[in-house]
Amino acid sequence: MSTAEHDHRERSLAEAFVGLADTLVAGYDVIELLHRLSADCVALLPVDAAGLMLSDQRGRLTVAAYSTEAAHDLEQFQLRSAEGPCVDCFHHSTQVVSADLAGESRWPHFTPFARDAGYLAVHAFPLRLRAETIGALNLFGEVPAAMSADDRRIGQALADVATIGIIQERAIAHRELLAEQLEGALNSRVTIEQAKGVVAERRDVDMTVAFDLLRRHARATNRQLTELARAVVADSTVVDALPPA
Repeated sequence: MSTAEHDHRERSLAEAFVGLADTLVAGYDVIELLHRLSADCVALLPVDAAGLMLSDQRGRLTVAAYSTEAAHDLEQFQLRSAEGPCVDCFHHSTQVVSADLAGESRWPHFTPFARDAGYLAVHAFPLRLRAETIGALNLFGEVPAAMSADDRRIGQALADVATIGIIQERAIAHRELLAEQLEGALNSRVTIEQAKGVVAERRDVDMTVAFDLLRRHARATNRQLTELARAVVADSTVVDALPPA
């Protein structure tokens, strides 16, 4: 890596962490934070897609954020098959790596599904703070490769920022508050999926474009993504105010 490339990456890293830190204020949108984290991972690390799972108060994992629809499908498949790197990462609270899925035997169902989707490497990082593990971050690569030690540290640091954003230090001792925050995030995810469907149908676009329109309008109008999604689900004519695709 040249000096110029190194300096550019350092600036990008600083901007990403500053941007994530800026969201950690009263009333921040957890789902928007997690989607931003997914996008930052793809931009900063040698990966092509990212997905993130959260646990509810019963220890049941649910997909909370993803960078692409393909990553969403991979996360959902892990939940349906009850196997995969993200599942193992959450249950063992440790990083899980497969640099080349061509020779992977740990996940007989997930591995061929991921390869058929075009992904040949995966790295999973726990969302963990002290003794609490609340989910896992999955990063997918289209070429077989292991992350460098520096990249793994960055991946874990990004996962740690997300963890702090969800839990918040003042709520660590109160499991009821943690459960309420996680349930709120997961309920918001359902509302956003419904809103994406409304936008996709009304604008005749795919789900990826629909989600992008929602995020762009939320940022442009200084609204929380979840609030906008609720408005769209309640009144589909709200879609008319969204920007063009």
